[in-house]
Amino acid sequence: MLSLGALAFATPWALAALASLPVLWWLLRITPPQPKLVTFPPLRLLLLLRPKEETPAHTPLWLLLLRLLIAALAILALAEPILNPQAVQRDGEALVLVIDDGWTAAPRWREKIARADALLESAERDGRPALLITTAAPANGEAMQPSQLMPAGDLRPLIATLQPKAWASDRAALVQALQQARLPDSADVVWLSDSLRDDESGEGTYTLAEWLLRLGPLSVITAPDDVALALLPPVTTAQGDSVTVRRSGNATGDQTVTLRAVTDQGRVLARDSLSFSGRAETASHKLDLPSELRNQLSRLEIEEQPSAGSVQLLDDRWRRRPVGLVTGGAVETRQPLLGDLFYLERALTPYAELRSAPVGELLQREIAVVVLADVAQVVASETRQLEQWIDKGGVLLRFAGPRMAEATDGLLPVKLRQGARQLGGALSWSQPQRLGATPETSPFYGLAGSNEVSVSRQVLAEPEAQLGDKTWLRLEDGTPLVTATQRGKGWLILVHTTANTLWSDLALSGFYVEMLRKVIDLSQGITGTGEAADTPLPPLSVLDGFGRAAEPGPAVQPLPPRALASTKPSPRHPPGWYGRLDSRQALNTANAETRLLPVTNWPSAVTQLRLDATSREMHLLPWLLGAALLLFLADWLIGLGLRGLLPARLTDWRKPAAAMLAATLLLASGIAEAQTRRNTNTLSANDEFALKASLDLRLAYVVTGQADVDQLSRAGLYGLTEVLFRRTSIEAAEPLGVNLEADDISLVPFLYWPIVPQQPQLSDAALRRLDLFMKTGGMILFDTRDQAMGLSGTAASPNTDKLRQLLARLDIPPLMPVPDDHVLTKAFYLLQDFPGRYSGGTLWVERHPGGDKDGVTSIVIGSHDFAAAWAIDSNGRPLAVTVPNAPRQREFAYRFGVNLLVYTMTGNYKADQVHIPALLERLGN
Repeated sequence: MLSLGALAFATPWALAALASLPVLWWLLRITPPQPKLVTFPPLRLLLLLRPKEETPAHTPLWLLLLRLLIAALAILALAEPILNPQAVQRDGEALVLVIDDGWTAAPRWREKIARADALLESAERDGRPALLITTAAPANGEAMQPSQLMPAGDLRPLIATLQPKAWASDRAALVQALQQARLPDSADVVWLSDSLRDDESGEGTYTLAEWLLRLGPLSVITAPDDVALALLPPVTTAQGDSVTVRRSGNATGDQTVTLRAVTDQGRVLARDSLSFSGRAETASHKLDLPSELRNQLSRLEIEEQPSAGSVQLLDDRWRRRPVGLVTGGAVETRQPLLGDLFYLERALTPYAELRSAPVGELLQREIAVVVLADVAQVVASETRQLEQWIDKGGVLLRFAGPRMAEATDGLLPVKLRQGARQLGGALSWSQPQRLGATPETSPFYGLAGSNEVSVSRQVLAEPEAQLGDKTWLRLEDGTPLVTATQRGKGWLILVHTTANTLWSDLALSGFYVEMLRKVIDLSQGITGTGEAADTPLPPLSVLDGFGRAAEPGPAVQPLPPRALASTKPSPRHPPGWYGRLDSRQALNTANAETRLLPVTNWPSAVTQLRLDATSREMHLLPWLLGAALLLFLADWLIGLGLRGLLPARLTDWRKPAAAMLAATLLLASGIAEAQTRRNTNTLSANDEFALKASLDLRLAYVVTGQADVDQLSRAGLYGLTEVLFRRTSIEAAEPLGVNLEADDISLVPFLYWPIVPQQPQLSDAALRRLDLFMKTGGMILFDTRDQAMGLSGTAASPNTDKLRQLLARLDIPPLMPVPDDHVLTKAFYLLQDFPGRYSGGTLWVERHPGGDKDGVTSIVIGSHDFAAAWAIDSNGRPLAVTVPNAPRQREFAYRFGVNLLVYTMTGNYKADQVHIPALLERLGN
């Protein structure tokens, strides 16, 4: 290969043909003279017979240069010129390609693979063998080892299938594996590096570089401006939940990333921005979600950089469970510091949603744990409710106290002796007891701080055969301090001392907090006792290097029991979900100690290159041959003109020749432009719709095919968008028209559908998309645009009949007219009716919305021609009159639109009882 800067020739010997251009010049100088048209009068011909020497005409200079250019282009094409050849030092016979394929290499992965393919292509042209080495452990669980030395062309398909791993690179282990491998004696080594150290000191990276230098010249290709991101586990405090993102230490300047909170079903609960400033390595954000939404959260991810390290899976241990607190006395109001709830609230507030109310009221809502602090007797009716609730999986935690020492009920794990045991005091020989060894079958096993707790008083359990199995915590003298038994699917737990500091200092210790957290874990299906605690956790789903969910491979092994916190992601234990479907646990790639440290100490003999997307080599052979062919075609047409073989009306051959040459150049530029568009992935209409719908919030309407209806729908949603911008915090872009057969409607939250009799039948694929849209949180407003009284009214119309036919093919839930207390009546404005251009009709909504849709109806049906009432022109003037023509009706139509969109975006939070006093006050005024 001959290299001339950024240009190289794979077949340089073909350039010798350029020496023949002078010969071509001489051969092309002469062309047969142009024939001359002469009339044939016989006498005149005799007079003109004179001896005349004919001299051949010369080829025009511009035509001669054109033909030489064609020959030069053909010769250059045969030399196989390459622009920006990806060449490295060639001091060895083989190419050794080293690629970092840990999770930190996921950014710009396609560019790295393209660069590796270009290097192999260059080696293939030179006839050199190649060998591949990856720095992360193989996914099949086998030992790390290089590939076989093979022709470079055979290695290219293997490179194309290479993917980053979900665990980190292990360069130290790679060095040990290379010492046992058979490698070429002389080679050129290229390392596509992620620019990060694999440990704090960087010793593994430096050692690998030194070892590779033994094989031959080492070139390291890095992207200095590439910034790796790691999403750290969220931290829960009394002030809320905070999320931290860490970036690599080589980053400089401001940077903004987007954090996305997602449910198991893929529904996005929140999208927030985190900003890095200057050289800061971390950026934090407070995750502010209601407890109901927070408990649906299962995944946090960074949108801009998909990788296993930018994803955090959130299992049941992170969710805030509702906990009910009930006390047996009124000390809480008189002396809070002596009350039981004072210590319980401060211990549980960062980890649970606390509710204080009588037992009956607590059980009317979903509740995970009920804590009874010194409650001796539960009311009979509430006892039955508690028993049923525990059998279904609830956890009842009881603390002893003076009242329980005198009398108890049957909701206890063990029978108690009457009275309390006094440990220590002026009239007692005994001393306060400390906690003894925790049984291994106890969920409290392994908790720190138990040796700091002392107990001065407790209630005693009656001896029984199963007392040892029911004991989770005991004192040094062996008496039980915490006993528990399973009832149905739930638990009965008793702490034999008080929840405050009256009988012990348990409430003042950190062990108290951890103990309560373990009890809350039981309500989430996390088993901590008996056989389940010693059962390995089988893999359910794992993450690949890009953070995407995948099925566990054959090499993935179950997690050992009690080893989740100490397990490091690896091929046998990749990040993902482990356990059972009802109580799964998450193993993540990044943890609180994850650091992204750049490599700063490459050996001096290393050649550092940049990974630049614009420097990929480009083969010029097809371009040069194409240009030569087009110019040859132009030369042929010009030759026809010179010989007079073109039509007679083309008296001047120069004009058509110039036009043909211009057309040829335009054709070549068109081919180049088309090639450029293909390389830049020109967007199709569907892609443009997806970009518009995903990058900005937009209201959408169904395109019916009737121009007047579609224009009014667009103008109506445009008017509603303007009203939303002025009156609410919803900032939507221009509305979108939706083709149900082609567009992805899952990208829009709201869809307005004007019904027309000419609406064509939808395909099965479109119906499936509509059904999925409504079942995953989307809302459709069907508008029959007439004064009919709805689906069950007597005033039928062609639009209503068409709507019935359409709904008959969809899985529509039971509907009902909007009740007086529906959220639509109070989402933003207080409304009693919902007019559009018309009024008086019935508005229908889903009867029992709920589940994953947060109580939001997926379908709204009306007949009021809402878009006509909302529609405005570019100057803000209404496009249609209301019936009757009343400005107040148009205002209330806008108010209904605002309520509908606020309800769509925010859910049914206005249905919460906390808003009722404010609403009643407004109604009273």
